[in-house]
Amino acid sequence: MTGPTIGRLAAADTRWVAERIAEAFLVLPATRWLVPDEAKREAVFADNFEILVDHAMRHGLVFGTADRDAVAVWFPQVGDESPAPVDYADRLAAACGEWTPRFQHLDELFAANHPHPDHHHLALLAVRPGRQGQGLGTALLRHHHAWLDAHGVPGYLEASSEAGRDLYARHGYRLREVFRLPDGTPFYPMWREPGGGGGGPGRPPGGAARVAPG
Repeated sequence: MTGPTIGRLAAADTRWVAERIAEAFLVLPATRWLVPDEAKREAVFADNFEILVDHAMRHGLVFGTADRDAVAVWFPQVGDESPAPVDYADRLAAACGEWTPRFQHLDELFAANHPHPDHHHLALLAVRPGRQGQGLGTALLRHHHAWLDAHGVPGYLEASSEAGRDLYARHGYRLREVFRLPDGTPFYPMWREPGGGGGGPGRPPGGAARVAPG
């Protein structure tokens, strides 16, 4: 049986990619702390993710399945040379409104736990809720892992649930030190050596991401 068709997406796809990610992420515990108002949560996250997806269209890699049900956003990182989105502070405030300080706190947590060695950072991976558990997330991982392995490049991500942590462990990611939001919600930073080996660097700072299970 053949897997789903996967292709690289373009700038014109930015908004629907952001909306797909927001829809998939609503089940994650971290979203409830970041945006306590359930009625506004999805819209805030769609606007927030649009900033990151737009940045990835310029400085990263955005892949999706042909049916638009699953997407992955990667950022190549060379040392500390990772440009921030243009006008990020103003755009974040416009997207997140009264909850902007919570998103800023999350960014600081990600930065304090992000590794420095060269790698590709899986910032966002999301699958439409009705299609989760059908192998779409796995297909997206394998698609880019093939390139990483061929070029000897490690991968890094922050899983935002135990299910996500376990999924990525099956694809060769190894858990580093867990960090938490103020309400205790954990994030699971994970590092993958080329070829799926474990190990990885220590804990120097830098970076930002959100990854949901597929």
